[in-house]
Amino acid sequence: MANQEPKRLFDFAYYALKNHPRKDALNTKSKGVWESLSTEDYLSKAEKLARGLIDLGVEPGDKIAIISTNNRMEWNVCDQAILSVGAIDVPVYPTITSEDYNFIFNDAEVKYCFLSDKGLFDKVNAIKDQVPSLKNIFSFEPINNCDSWDVVLSKGDEKHQSELTERMASVKPEELATLIYTSGTTGTPKGVMLSHNNITQNAIAAAERLPVDPVAKGLSFLPLCHSYERVLVYVYMKTGVGTYYAESLETIGDNLREIHPEVFSAVPRLLEKVFDRIMDKGKNLSGIKRLLFFWAVGLAEQYEHEGKSSLYKFQLKMARKIIFSKWKEALGGKVLAIASGAAALNPKLARIFAGAGVNIQEGYGLTETSPVLTVNLPTGKGHVLGTVGPPLNGVEIKLDSDGEILAKGPNIMMGYYGRPDLTAEVMTEDGWFRTGDIGKILAGGYLKITDRKKEIFKSSGGKYIAPQNMENVFKESPFVEQCMVAGENKKFPVLLIQPQFDFIASWCERKEIKFTSNEEMVKHPEVISRIKKEIDGKNEQFAKWEQVKKIYICNEAWTIPSGHLTPTMKLRRKPILSMYSEDYESLF
Repeated sequence: MANQEPKRLFDFAYYALKNHPRKDALNTKSKGVWESLSTEDYLSKAEKLARGLIDLGVEPGDKIAIISTNNRMEWNVCDQAILSVGAIDVPVYPTITSEDYNFIFNDAEVKYCFLSDKGLFDKVNAIKDQVPSLKNIFSFEPINNCDSWDVVLSKGDEKHQSELTERMASVKPEELATLIYTSGTTGTPKGVMLSHNNITQNAIAAAERLPVDPVAKGLSFLPLCHSYERVLVYVYMKTGVGTYYAESLETIGDNLREIHPEVFSAVPRLLEKVFDRIMDKGKNLSGIKRLLFFWAVGLAEQYEHEGKSSLYKFQLKMARKIIFSKWKEALGGKVLAIASGAAALNPKLARIFAGAGVNIQEGYGLTETSPVLTVNLPTGKGHVLGTVGPPLNGVEIKLDSDGEILAKGPNIMMGYYGRPDLTAEVMTEDGWFRTGDIGKILAGGYLKITDRKKEIFKSSGGKYIAPQNMENVFKESPFVEQCMVAGENKKFPVLLIQPQFDFIASWCERKEIKFTSNEEMVKHPEVISRIKKEIDGKNEQFAKWEQVKKIYICNEAWTIPSGHLTPTMKLRRKPILSMYSEDYESLF
């Protein structure tokens, strides 16, 4: 397939081999050492696994699940092999419950499952008897009573090569490639059906927006089962970027500094944490260093791409040299682009990073749209602050009468698996997909997201309240890790807060406030009063009816495993309200 553009998902690796092979195409850190797969070795291992799948009796159209606690090369090898034999892969989140596994495996009729470790094996093995279609589980790491994926690799001898070649040739771009179950914030998971063409077209169009070349490295840490990160890896193959998998969310800072990537993806919550950490360090400075730090941040807060005075430009140049160069070093020193997605980025934060000379390109999309609809252009090349950019090539966007964003293009899903009723709900009669988000289209087709349609609620006084925008403002406070505006059908809105425990602990130390636990710390009158002061200050920028009248401070962390957050750190509103129902009701 010479220099042809990829048409099926497994074509990307062959395209990379032909156009820009790398010694470090895929890289995983294991026991402190980086292990690399070259483009050639990656393909040869994937072909071997594909032949092993044929030997196992895997037929075109069979469903095979892949689950991994952390991103790793084996995930991609499985993805490539499964798709090459005409089967359909079902990437599953590692953090979901056994009940969810049970539902997904039965709904998709999963035949085989590849997983990474003992914890996941125990979860899947617990429901194996309830899934009649499931023939076997294979593991990447050695586990007692579980077959290793080496068993499948060992079956992959050359005798099946001609059949593999035939199968690959017969896979059509419009055929189903993958079933991605959206964890969603409500109800049972829905299987989003994406064809080879859906994702391939999306990756090719998204690749045009990234300012990187074939010598670049990309750091990857958002779960590969999430459509956004998965598509980015295809984008990296298309553009010739080497993919490096961070060991975990906790090690990102170290991994950035050892790999020096030109590009990485992030969710806004991660960028907020990076910013909070930088600001915390700034607050601990003294004298001239402290003055310079806050002078630089003040300049970045006023940043605009154009129209600033020559004095401002000169000052910003100095600030970038003295202060912001250190911020860039913390991100590895070479970063040309940070692709931010999966939730709304706080506009104030976007402005400060742009002022600091860090190019954050915010994008927007959903699993159902394979997933990217729009991406902002690079700074200086058409970037517009406060927007998620114009639509990708081939994608059309328009607004419904109520402001809901509608989308059309080659990347719109085939539908929800086995649920034509749910598919009909999200498609208009003339074929536009309803995103469930509210937005505005600005000059040049740039899209601005204003809220989630489903999350907007009415107070008992009949006033509409859009919580997401408000939450973003409250999270600007270093005292707030996560928060949720609530108050549907109530007299006024209230705010549930998960405090930033580490920051508050260091604040308490400075103020000589004694405590023995997080619970005791956040119940301390001075802490409550300080958090209240933060919220009151931020509250002033909202209309009277929007302002939160009362707050409730939780004494535990909101996490993915405990059900507060989705895997991309979005709030699961209904579960949070039911967890704190008594405290919530007591606020009224």
